[in-house]
Amino acid sequence: MAKARGSGFKEAPHYHGHRERLRSRFRESGPAALADYELLELVLFRAVPQRDVKPLAKVLIEQFGSFAEVISAPSARLKEVDGVGDAIITEFKVVEAAAQHLAKGRIRSKKVLSSWSAVIDYCRTSMAFADKEQFRILFLDKRNQLIADEVQQKGTVDHTPVYPREVVKRALELSATAIVLVHNHPSGDPTPSRTDIQMTKTIIDVARPLGIEVHDHIIVGKDGHASLKSLRLIS
Repeated sequence: MAKARGSGFKEAPHYHGHRERLRSRFRESGPAALADYELLELVLFRAVPQRDVKPLAKVLIEQFGSFAEVISAPSARLKEVDGVGDAIITEFKVVEAAAQHLAKGRIRSKKVLSSWSAVIDYCRTSMAFADKEQFRILFLDKRNQLIADEVQQKGTVDHTPVYPREVVKRALELSATAIVLVHNHPSGDPTPSRTDIQMTKTIIDVARPLGIEVHDHIIVGKDGHASLKSLRLIS
């Protein structure tokens, strides 16, 4: 028989029931049934076992914009939020790393050009929410399978230095016969700039005589992505 209040029975905190209901809804209906802040709560449960984390989850979504933007936010910015410590940041970065590994796994053993949507997903997962520009290259073999995926340069919020001859040199070192160029726009707008277009054309001009094809240059941002090939800005 359950003990009455006042006779030694200790009632469970109210958030325990909320946590189990949220986990149950996730198991039964999947992530699509949850709001961004609720999905974030599920991650926070692991780092904060003895506190109601709904208010913190809502604050984080309000400040950063979405689940993806919270998880991808720089550690220094996350630490500025009251209540966010190393344990929470570690959980976020584990989720971020897992998402990147899963996305990369979908293209690793496939022909890149025949799994283009997976390539776009990987590029967006890896770079779309970064706070500084990164220039990444996917190096492909003659079967268009991925040899290597490397971040060549990291820059500022609106510029990354790119050296076409270094790009081609690295492709030759890896015996790559084709490359896909990728970079991000931290502003969120993936629209190619005049500099983006000219830089891509320069790389094409250096690479083509050496038997290296530039399949595309993809620009990603939180608002979407742009393909210079699809926009007919390169051929």
